[in-house]
Amino acid sequence: MAGPPHSAPGTHAWPGAAQARPVSAAETADLLRGTRGTVLPVGAGTKTGWAAPPASCDLVLHTGGLARVTEYLPGDLVVVAEAGVPLGSLRQLLAEHGQMLALDPPEAGATLGGIVSANASGPRRLRYGTVRDLLIGVTVVLADGTVARAGGKVVKNVAGYDLGKLYTGAHGALGVVVSTTWRLHPLPPARATVTLPVDDSEHAGRCAARLARSTLTPTAAELRWDGAGAGGELAVLFESTAASVRAQARDAVTLLGGGSTGEEPPRWFGRRPEGETVLRLAYAPSALPRVLDALDALPGGPARGTASACTGVAYAAVPPGTDLAALRAALAPYDGSAVVLGGPLTGAGSAPARTAAEHWGPTGDSFPLMTRVKDRFDPERRLSPGRLLGGL
Repeated sequence: MAGPPHSAPGTHAWPGAAQARPVSAAETADLLRGTRGTVLPVGAGTKTGWAAPPASCDLVLHTGGLARVTEYLPGDLVVVAEAGVPLGSLRQLLAEHGQMLALDPPEAGATLGGIVSANASGPRRLRYGTVRDLLIGVTVVLADGTVARAGGKVVKNVAGYDLGKLYTGAHGALGVVVSTTWRLHPLPPARATVTLPVDDSEHAGRCAARLARSTLTPTAAELRWDGAGAGGELAVLFESTAASVRAQARDAVTLLGGGSTGEEPPRWFGRRPEGETVLRLAYAPSALPRVLDALDALPGGPARGTASACTGVAYAAVPPGTDLAALRAALAPYDGSAVVLGGPLTGAGSAPARTAAEHWGPTGDSFPLMTRVKDRFDPERRLSPGRLLGGL
């Protein structure tokens, strides 16, 4: 399978960095063994800004050359594909056999390795879970060139660690993901979407709570939020047999006290908001109304965005100059966090545009454990240095 065209936004900020595009795990291992400087792994570059800027970069390692589907077992609902395979290309292959990988991040051209490294997901996380739930095997190249495999089809493991979960969201700071093994699902034969105007934060919270407590099984429940006074729209997606989606859509309209039914979700469904500063918010799902209130109360004006209404995840475009520390403090009582997505990797010259603290927020009680893991896998701090929480 051919890889995507080379595109890595943000890497031009390192004009002195060498560029490499290995085509196998062995070649990736040779590169890491033969490189003594710092290394920044990059897929298609669609989520380069999801982590803090690297403290330094001597080599940009593009994984787009690792672009083969190496094994596909439709009868077992399992596929093995290298890190540089675009999700869109894999979807086309699986659809020919009536199957799907139930991940739906919206970034066009995103590769499987980048999706794992950024822990990217979309609306279907409500029913199918996230990368950690669907990734059943992974092959990585460690900083010293060791090739380690874990999960499905184990050849060599690293004792004491679940590599699949460990590398999900690691942004290349613990090693380079070179191959992935996924659990698949059948393509649903029918779909229906119930859409409902939402008046205010309390209305949104009531609708989300009713759905969460019901016996309905929606694939997704997404909320578009337009800011204080403007309300928003809730879209609930059902995917199953034709009879099931008709019945569930009808019951959802009754449960929510209104709404209209159609086949396709609205155009905004699954998209992330655009803006100078976009945040990913995580919080206790029951706190949805309070999170919306906090976004509406920002000094520079209300934020707008989308939320997975029943899972405690939202994406918000906030006004320029937003005090992120104050917003994080407002979210803290609800087990909330706010992480910056997007923005330039560097400022003038090679100076970071934002620090790790500005990007991620304060470190928590788990930071000492994270430090020990980083030291175990990358003791010389060569891989994506400074990109993780606390500047790891």
